Amino acid sequence: MKSLLLSFLSSIMVISAAEKPNILFVFADDMSLDTIGAYGRYNCKTPNLDKLMQSGASFTRSYNMGAWGGAVCTASRSMLNSGAFVNRAQKSIKQVPHWSELMKDAGYTTYMTGKWHVPGNPRFDVVKDVRGGMPKGSGYNRPKDMDDYENGWKPWDKSQGGFWQGGVHWSEVVANNGIEFIEQAKNDEKPFFMYIAFNATHDPRQSPKEYIDMYPLDSIEVPKSFMVNYPYDKQIGCNPTGLRDERLMPSPRTEFAVKVHRQEYFAIASHMDAQIGRIFEALEKSGKADNTYIIFTADHGLSVGHHGLVGKQSMYDHSMRVPFFISGPGIEPKQNLPMPIYLQDAMATTLELADIEKPAHVEFKSVMPLIKGEKKVQYDLIYGKYMDFQRMVQKGDYKLIMYPQAKVVRLFNTAKDGLEINDLAGNPEYAAKLAELKADFLELQKSMGDGLDVDNPAPARRTSNRKKRAQKSTAEKH
Repeated sequence: MKSLLLSFLSSIMVISAAEKPNILFVFADDMSLDTIGAYGRYNCKTPNLDKLMQSGASFTRSYNMGAWGGAVCTASRSMLNSGAFVNRAQKSIKQVPHWSELMKDAGYTTYMTGKWHVPGNPRFDVVKDVRGGMPKGSGYNRPKDMDDYENGWKPWDKSQGGFWQGGVHWSEVVANNGIEFIEQAKNDEKPFFMYIAFNATHDPRQSPKEYIDMYPLDSIEVPKSFMVNYPYDKQIGCNPTGLRDERLMPSPRTEFAVKVHRQEYFAIASHMDAQIGRIFEALEKSGKADNTYIIFTADHGLSVGHHGLVGKQSMYDHSMRVPFFISGPGIEPKQNLPMPIYLQDAMATTLELADIEKPAHVEFKSVMPLIKGEKKVQYDLIYGKYMDFQRMVQKGDYKLIMYPQAKVVRLFNTAKDGLEINDLAGNPEYAAKLAELKADFLELQKSMGDGLDVDNPAPARRTSNRKKRAQKSTAEKH
């Protein structure tokens, strides 16, 4: 009788699991809104992501909270997989069940391929070709001039390693692996949770020459926010000769160098988009698409020439905001939702879709009530940080950026000034708004577990030579 009961309960669990939707989570690296063709910001071509965007809901103000170190990727992914906010995620990722484990406990077959970059090993049923922070092989301090460009590092040169290490571009490897799993899963009764994590569009921004040729240099637009150097770069942790990301481009910045880097940025984005299209096609052919939710987002954005910066270690929208698309059963197409969210809301969203009770340690929220029209606001305030160098609060149309070490604040109306060029902080007409946002930040700071005194921060500590070498070794991996 006991064995019959266990068999009955087991069959009930299989039936229940089979009724759950599949989840396909596709994750890019360093991908700003500039690279999404449908947004029409620049000339980047991403037809497959454009199609996904139109097939469901797009959140146009999706943010990353920032980071506790130069490897913004690690902080973002730790938040995503633990569900904890930025000032708690560094510990939580080592202590709480990961996203994949919550899905597995609910009857999902869990699969991961590509970039991990989170402390510890990936906790999935199947892990294929897990990658570290970034491929080795970036060209630094380039191009200095046309001669350097013509005779130097080339993104299609396979001898440089990087994304070409192993003989097949890593974006193609990720797509091949994803397609292979879909082929295996199409006859499985259990639902699947796929975590497909591309290293693209991170540097070294390498892609086949045909993708570079899609973007002739004379067609590349230099951002209107271009600067030769950012005035506070050293005081905000973005030293152009120190921080790894910032050393990719010569300093002072030149319009020519910015065009080359943006050409390569758009090319690797288009190449990744083609691989994502292959995954979507395999899903359609598998017969599983009608019961699959697809979420696409990125860990953070990237400057690539905005404001004299190259990397992602800033509070500007080009580095904080990312695409966030979701489509699937019951989601109406062509929804462009303007309310601010965090990209890490993806985890809580899948828990709701899979009918999994959200654990107490998951602080982020599902976006489904926003999509269904059940609520209009996800977060009243958006918080941002970069180490002890930068803080940010976004409220409505206004963003306040604070540089505690430089004792500088910046205020932008991001609705009217999307490129964040016109600093309003020194304008007396906005003194009340600045004070309001400062007060809001101080309250928000408490709930975020952020103990930095933004008015009187401790001086930045000098780092020993030994520690500098260790930090440089770690940074080169990111």
